[in-house]
Amino acid sequence: MKLFTAKQIYSADKFTTEKQQIASEELMERAAIQIFNWMHLRMQGAPVKIHLFCGIGNNGGDGIALARHLQEHGYNIAVNVVNYSEKRSKDFLINLDRLKDRKIWPNFMDSDCEFPDIGKDDIIVDAIFGIGLNRSPADWVIKLIGHLHASTAFILSVDLPSGLYADRIPDNMDAVVKANYVLSFQTPKLVFFLPETGGFVEQWEVLDIGLDAEFLMNEETEYELIGKNEVLPLYIPREKYSHKGTYGHSLIVGGSYGKIGAVQLASRATLSIGSGLVTAYIPKSGFHSLQTALPEAMVITDDEKVLSKISFDISPTVIGIGVGMGGAKKTTDAFTEFLKLNQLPLVIDADGLNILAAEKSLLKLLPPKTVLTPHPKELARLIGAWKNDFEKLEKTKLFSETYDCILVIKGAHTITVYNKKGYVNTTGNPGMATAGSGDVLTGIITGLVAQGYDPLHAAIFGVYLHGKSGDIAIESKAYQALIASDIIESLGLAYIDLFKVPENQAQAAEEGSE
Repeated sequence: MKLFTAKQIYSADKFTTEKQQIASEELMERAAIQIFNWMHLRMQGAPVKIHLFCGIGNNGGDGIALARHLQEHGYNIAVNVVNYSEKRSKDFLINLDRLKDRKIWPNFMDSDCEFPDIGKDDIIVDAIFGIGLNRSPADWVIKLIGHLHASTAFILSVDLPSGLYADRIPDNMDAVVKANYVLSFQTPKLVFFLPETGGFVEQWEVLDIGLDAEFLMNEETEYELIGKNEVLPLYIPREKYSHKGTYGHSLIVGGSYGKIGAVQLASRATLSIGSGLVTAYIPKSGFHSLQTALPEAMVITDDEKVLSKISFDISPTVIGIGVGMGGAKKTTDAFTEFLKLNQLPLVIDADGLNILAAEKSLLKLLPPKTVLTPHPKELARLIGAWKNDFEKLEKTKLFSETYDCILVIKGAHTITVYNKKGYVNTTGNPGMATAGSGDVLTGIITGLVAQGYDPLHAAIFGVYLHGKSGDIAIESKAYQALIASDIIESLGLAYIDLFKVPENQAQAAEEGSE
């Protein structure tokens, strides 16, 4: 699913009204009907009081139009116009007149008014600001937002939580509505998935308001949202007459005294995701433990407690390197020499990233489309500090373009970046914030590259499967009890889930065949 900018949504609105030869208020009416249908389906005429807070732009117009439909169906409503400016949008005024024609008189609020009482069991519809907001709200509006929060009532935001910009970080975090649910028109917004702004959106859903499909299909975006529908086309099925050599030979390089577990997790994940063969290259100190824990893997060692050289006589398809490797001088030197000679595809994590960050000249030695999998602190060491999440993404894209590498920015919504494009993952949960989870991801991506996946596709698909495995594992565990091995155990189920038909679709298909 494409993630459009505010500018692109405005263009889509304009294109749609011109192509379909409709007035802009008709598009607003579509939006209001979709919101009403969503609410009515769930509320079924419940006697709860609904407080609508509407701005004086098009987002407010959506709220005003919604109020009309709610009133016509017997809902108990209170309409408040947040009068934060002398300007009014044309479509807002049209819908305001329609509301008054039905004898519904809004409460016009300004800086001198008292805020209405809101019960904790009431519902708030937030339609104050939309994607057009370009400056921080006035102080009295910020106090109003605080009043909405203090009520503890359920908050439903229209398109975007008020006070949240579509394409940048808020100036004042206290000036943003924290929505329990957001009904986003046509597409979610990038800010729903960034660490600094995602907390303002508890849950979201997309409403199709009929923007022109051809425009949306042809419009290029900088970011895409990755779910099952997006990764299914990436899947490479297995052929009947194949063997273990068909699916590649992965080499996992890493480990140091006391950190052999990282290699064990990565190697096991590589096998579980489908790599035909896996060899682990580790210090001699970890030989017995790794052979015992993972008999399916082959092991090569050097002669010390840390890696002092990286030399092997096998022919791997791909190398995953860095997990548990440590930063000893001997290891750093060995890694440097390895990069000078290597021509194979690479997936680099953990201490491998730290060595690259400490010696930036090594970045020029990376093969094209090397996959780097940093957590936030490792990313900062690579690209430098950032002021906000948007600057972080821009610096990451520049880094990727400069060194022709793929960066997997790990987080609640892991974002894979290659050159000027970002892919925002939708799977995963807080239980995956646990030791070894990153090692598992390194193994998954390495194993996919071994099987012939393009490195970018391996990163996108691998991140999705990693998160989905965690989601499946959490069904039988608490967040706190999830460990990295559980993620590996659920990889097979994550594959199976790719081809599961949702129950509602299966039921519809069955009914259609009768």
